Amino acid sequence: MRTDSSFGTGPTGPTMGALPARQHLPAGADGVPVLDVVVPVFNEEKDLEPCVVRLHDHLARTFPYRFRITIADNASTDSTPQVAAWLAASLPEVASVRLEQKGRGRALGTVWSASDAHVLAYMDVDLSTDLNALLPLVAPLISGHSDLAIGSRLARSSRVVRGPKREFISRAYNLILRGSLAARFSDAQCGFKAIRREVAQVLLPLVEDTGWFFDTEMLVLAERAGLRIHEVPVDWVDDPNSTVHLVKTASDDLKGVWRVGRALAVGALPLDRLARPFGDDPRDRALPGVPRGLARQLVGFCVVGGLSTLFYLLLYSGFRLVAGAQIANALALLVSAVANTAANRRLTFGVRGRDRAVRHQAQGLVVFGIGLALTSGSLAALDSAASNVSHGTELAVLIAANLAATVLRFLLFRAWVFPDRDQGRAQQAEPDATPRPPTPEAWSPFENRHQLPHQDPSAPRHARRPLDSDQRNAR
Repeated sequence: MRTDSSFGTGPTGPTMGALPARQHLPAGADGVPVLDVVVPVFNEEKDLEPCVVRLHDHLARTFPYRFRITIADNASTDSTPQVAAWLAASLPEVASVRLEQKGRGRALGTVWSASDAHVLAYMDVDLSTDLNALLPLVAPLISGHSDLAIGSRLARSSRVVRGPKREFISRAYNLILRGSLAARFSDAQCGFKAIRREVAQVLLPLVEDTGWFFDTEMLVLAERAGLRIHEVPVDWVDDPNSTVHLVKTASDDLKGVWRVGRALAVGALPLDRLARPFGDDPRDRALPGVPRGLARQLVGFCVVGGLSTLFYLLLYSGFRLVAGAQIANALALLVSAVANTAANRRLTFGVRGRDRAVRHQAQGLVVFGIGLALTSGSLAALDSAASNVSHGTELAVLIAANLAATVLRFLLFRAWVFPDRDQGRAQQAEPDATPRPPTPEAWSPFENRHQLPHQDPSAPRHARRPLDSDQRNAR
């Protein structure tokens, strides 16, 4: 992902991006948990104990790194806080956090922002998702391959048991996301997700929703910023006793789609904060004889150019009804040029954010002037060659002139308006400068007497008792 505003000068030379380069995470040798699984709950006094016991047993037996389970109580009014406190006191690597306000997004944002674990995950308390998918979920994040990971109930190899009503709502919602926000991930609302800590630190402040839309907003912003999202097909069994209010949740989600879509459309989100350092993406590498991104840029420019031409012709036909040919041509070119520059800036050349946007539009208007000279000259030549020219002939001449101007426009865009500054900056950087991930911060204590257990790296691990025969696991 290219941006103009994320470039800076660091102690080892020029760098690109606010995030460090992805690297394999340490295997817990620093005493910090590799994984923190958050279980957000609201009035779950019956399901909380069997869920946490089963999850703890699964991680203790199968997860090869240090882990933590954090119970995030969303202002429960039943005995859930007492059950959470008992679990935190009884089981190693289990902690509880009490929030006085409701909202799954608020709970996840609060706990994730304060956690010192390298990978942050969450799952619903009903454990509808088979736990065997947990290690495949977090493995790409630990290895440095991906930035976020989600469980998908809509993948072809997923095995799902649920009613037709929920199936229809889930698929319809994801179709809405694909159509309105151009989302490419398959399942936004599956309660089974994970994110790398350094990504969460930058991404979470951009997420406004504190309820059920939190997941969707986080994924859309991450995808638009160019982060890699890994999807894991899951085995999933619907919980018939779910307390989710479908109508209210759907209404809030649609409002969230509108809010995020509008913010993305006007460029109000600083997604360049999520840029990786230059060179982290293999597409940054210069190969002899292969111009960087030329093929992709040509395709994007042709698509934008085709749509801009149609837009221009419609505008010209409309303006021609009330003005002469020259005035109609100038107005149509001006409006379509602004739209064309904005579209090429974002889609063809991958420039995001507001930085240099005014400058790019000014340069685009210069290119517009060249196109205006070509098309206006063509109209003048046509007018001098023959009188009473038909509207169809005018359009044919304009199309030919626009095709000639298109080639020149692409060359000017690529070499002058949106030059490939990244390659020059990379050559200035020291070849041995390797970005390092930030040092984990200490866990911020909550105003709760049940705090997260701080582990001594030299201390022996707690003995774990087998829980397969524990009757509390029965669901």
